[in-house]
Amino acid sequence: MRTVSQEKMAIVKSTAPALEKHGVEITTAMYARLFQDAEIKKMFDDAAQESGEQPRKLAAAILAYSKNIDKLANLGSAVNKMVARHVETGVQAEHYPYVAEALLPAIRDVLGADVATDTVLDAWGDAYWMLADILIAAETEARAA
Repeated sequence: MRTVSQEKMAIVKSTAPALEKHGVEITTAMYARLFQDAEIKKMFDDAAQESGEQPRKLAAAILAYSKNIDKLANLGSAVNKMVARHVETGVQAEHYPYVAEALLPAIRDVLGADVATDTVLDAWGDAYWMLADILIAAETEARAA
């Protein structure tokens, strides 16, 4: 299980105001990148995308994570819901790199390189993979139950 240094946690937490303001724009850009792969797009509910529900939900989850990266217990029920949804929709460990490859550039695209510096994206990369490891482990456990 990967971890995030205190320094990188502080960087992630410092992005919360930008995520609060631009989160839906970021997740919308992320999904546009992600859905260039038709196989991955099939895994998602088109209605939830078109209504904006999915980008809003993900933006709220990313914001909550940024604010609580140092207090993950606060995210327990949200993580449990995410795990259940991922198991239900067939998300597998091999899908997580695709999301990372779509999310991190979307953060830079929306916030700009002055805000989403290499240091910020590096911190978010570590943060993403720490959460991904948690989700993958919980999803594996849920499938085995």
